[in-house]
Amino acid sequence: MKKILFATTALIATAGMAAAEIKIGGSGRFGVAYNEGASMTDANGNDIPVNSTRIEQRMRVNITGIATTDAGVKFEARIRLEANEAADNSISGKGPGAVGFAVSYEGLRVDVGHVSDAFDSGDVVDLYGYGVGLTSFIEQNATSAGITNNGFGAGGADYTTVKVRYSMNDFTVAASYSKNEKFDVGATAGPTAGSQNDHTNYQIGAAYNFGDYNVGAAFGSEDDNGTENDYWAASFGGSVGAASFSLLVTDSDEADDLTFGGSMNYAISSATDLRVAFSDGGASTNETAFGVGFRHSLGGGVSLRGGVGRNAADNNVADLGVALSF
Repeated sequence: MKKILFATTALIATAGMAAAEIKIGGSGRFGVAYNEGASMTDANGNDIPVNSTRIEQRMRVNITGIATTDAGVKFEARIRLEANEAADNSISGKGPGAVGFAVSYEGLRVDVGHVSDAFDSGDVVDLYGYGVGLTSFIEQNATSAGITNNGFGAGGADYTTVKVRYSMNDFTVAASYSKNEKFDVGATAGPTAGSQNDHTNYQIGAAYNFGDYNVGAAFGSEDDNGTENDYWAASFGGSVGAASFSLLVTDSDEADDLTFGGSMNYAISSATDLRVAFSDGGASTNETAFGVGFRHSLGGGVSLRGGVGRNAADNNVADLGVALSF
């Protein structure tokens, strides 16, 4: 009788696993990072200088539940756990964060909740390109100003986001909408007492792949309690032999100038890549950001990474360490 009961329980479990699954994956990194202008913000909003060299460490774990209907419609729900260090070398963890949902069928996908918007997701425009260093301390959007790009993370989310993406052959269109209403019920006096802060943000864009190349553009408009900001970005990328590249242009109502950025990954061998990135423009206070780095695969999802450069605040920056993918 016990054997029959055990077999029945196993059969039910197996049937359930066939209809739905849980996937766990993530990444980690640790090493040394340097920023000659490192600082932290205190409770009064003041920037306090801290040690220029820190131990870099981060781990992310994504937990995704997946279920597919008999008609082939795929449903997903995802949360993240994460642990990081701070500039003062303290370490802490957070999560599980707010959940993001998705439903997809053939070329159509809809994301709801704590999800990446159209700019952040990379569906239509490449904001980040090929980041330099263990921590990607220089990316091709390093000096961009006024570009809203909210993504999935381990903490809470200020906005509920809805994103729709449709892909057909080499053509992709995507749009997202984020909405937040904060009513300050805790304040009993002062300018925020009983106030409501409305924030809305919508984005739309399109991309096209042709052979070894791709081009995309996106437009966004944000209203933060009556303060409006329109912004846009366009990217062009591709591969030529052992080199892969990405170019970016952005602008917004909040920027003083256009931002121009670019990055490249060059495969020196099957295991080693050289990376370069730069970004210029945006705010008038920005300096040109640039960097050069490398990635060397050790196999098994482990790679040695590092780089040196100068950031938009005109500070020398560098890092070196190991990245894990699992």
